[in-house]
Amino acid sequence: MRDIFNKYYAEITGLIVFIVYIFTLAPSVIQIDSGELAAVQATLGIAHPTGYPLFTLLGYFFLQLPLPFTDIYQVNLLSAIFTAASVTIYIKTAYLLLQNFKPGIKQVPKKNIKKQKGENSKSSSLDDSVLIFFAVLSGLTLAFSKTFWFQSTSVEVYSLHLLLITISLYLLLNAYFHGSTQDDLKGWIYFSIALAFSFSNHLTTILILPLTAYLFFDKNRFRIASFKKIGIMLLIFFPVLILNYIYLPVRASFNPLLNWGNPDNWERFMRHFSGAQYQVWLFSSFDSAKKQLTYFLTNLPSEFAYIGLIFGLAGIGFLITKSKKILLIIGILFLSVVFYSINYDIVDIDAYFLLAYISLSLFITFGFYAVYKFLSERNIRSNYILPIFFTLAFIQLVVNYSKVDQSGIYTYEDYTKSLLNSTEPNSIVFSYQWDYFISAAYYFQYAEEFRNDVVIIDKELLRRSWYYNQLDNNYPELFYGVENEINSFLEALAHFERSENFDANRLETLYREIMKKLISENIDEHDYYIGPELVANELRNGEFILPEGKRIVPHLFLYKVVFTDDYVDAPLPTFKIRFPKRGNKYTDFIADLVVGMLSNRAAYEMQFDKKERAKLYVNKIKEDFPQITLSPQLQKILEND
Repeated sequence: MRDIFNKYYAEITGLIVFIVYIFTLAPSVIQIDSGELAAVQATLGIAHPTGYPLFTLLGYFFLQLPLPFTDIYQVNLLSAIFTAASVTIYIKTAYLLLQNFKPGIKQVPKKNIKKQKGENSKSSSLDDSVLIFFAVLSGLTLAFSKTFWFQSTSVEVYSLHLLLITISLYLLLNAYFHGSTQDDLKGWIYFSIALAFSFSNHLTTILILPLTAYLFFDKNRFRIASFKKIGIMLLIFFPVLILNYIYLPVRASFNPLLNWGNPDNWERFMRHFSGAQYQVWLFSSFDSAKKQLTYFLTNLPSEFAYIGLIFGLAGIGFLITKSKKILLIIGILFLSVVFYSINYDIVDIDAYFLLAYISLSLFITFGFYAVYKFLSERNIRSNYILPIFFTLAFIQLVVNYSKVDQSGIYTYEDYTKSLLNSTEPNSIVFSYQWDYFISAAYYFQYAEEFRNDVVIIDKELLRRSWYYNQLDNNYPELFYGVENEINSFLEALAHFERSENFDANRLETLYREIMKKLISENIDEHDYYIGPELVANELRNGEFILPEGKRIVPHLFLYKVVFTDDYVDAPLPTFKIRFPKRGNKYTDFIADLVVGMLSNRAAYEMQFDKKERAKLYVNKIKEDFPQITLSPQLQKILEND
């Protein structure tokens, strides 16, 4: 059994990690991009920049397997597979570094290790099985760190990114350490292929390039032969990359249901491939970098349940004195990631630090080594030390389990379906609740065909030219009567999207006119609803104005646009939304939205002296949100006879 483990230690550990991941797997969509990405994979669409063609294709093919699951659970499962597989590769990478830590630490039978004069053999070399244990323990530490573990819980591009970037890192280090000669090319070719696939999924693969440059030229030196080798690598890299990304223009030409960016020509392809719309948040200011760095440093200890960070610092201190080469390798990777990521001013920044957490885990590997070496030199037996190390990893698993567990999350599915079911057939919903509703609705409408009669218009995406193409293809009658305004807007918008001189005032005026006319031209044929976030913000500050003669009334989850001052009926609050015991800012936001709309509807019922109906909405708040303290006005409704 021990021989089998020593041979398949990484694979066995990855399998154990995968089994744990299954217990925290989301059964449905969760917040932010989950629904959109699942829908893209199910329908062979095009996702938000940079498009993620490899991720889309792998998800689509995985969905063709006849597994007894819903599509959303199946693609969530695929993320768990990707993440667990990346742990397997990471363990091999950690072991590779341990092997090459210094001469005499490679796989050498214990009986062949010669004790140097005046030196304890335990301090010069360790049994190979101990090195395997360090690598496995380091892999478990990474696997159950908070942000890394979270990537396994639902469909997300970062799960595949973890697998591809760890493969690339392993092959890079393998080419550096195990290349037979300076002219050896095979290992570098393998690395260039892996790098191309990694770039085909996520452009933050670029963060491995500083380390790549250092290791390549440290190994091959600045010689003509070295640059010839780079040329050969690029001749392999670019065809692989192009073969993956050619999916975007080819698929866009078929106008799929989800066609973000519509990259069917060179201009739109490059805009989508480069993530041009997000570049405004890159290196935006010193203050934003300071804010993100502060967040990274304050969050870092909790990623590894504090214990891991202690071993990481021990590993850094150990490498400073014992191996500046390994310190430099891991340090370049860590600093490259942190420098880039703190200069990206977005809210959901956590996943961009993943490679930094991988780097820190490699430091933790040497922290285990250092502590073990220190204790063993003091004649503390290994069969006491190793179980203690394993216990520390288990503590991290227990601490982070509840933080990442998505196994009971149905909140976004329930909210999305309840909201859609509250509308009449062929309604139009105008909102920008991307993180809570719109992204999830993409999956349920396009993959499961649930209430796909309802047109959802994302207010923020109306600022993008490609979005009009997607809406026009999916809902051909939506823009009747608004063609002139849209054409004028798209003409003006082209200058903005090409970074040319543009008239900001004209763009904003046309944009507001489109929003207003979408209501006036569709209201006779369709019930029209507006999200509460739009009412609270844009409608209140005048950015969005209702057509003349129209008003809004609180419906159930949305406001309904109406012609009349008379009473307007709404569905009774018979919906059921399952909220987790341990909420987060996203589920809490949904709860606040629902409570706010129920309160508004109760107040509306009271305006028309419909006291019994008003009580139904207030009682719904009491039953479903017992943690909420009712306002005096709502309490008065319940007390009213």
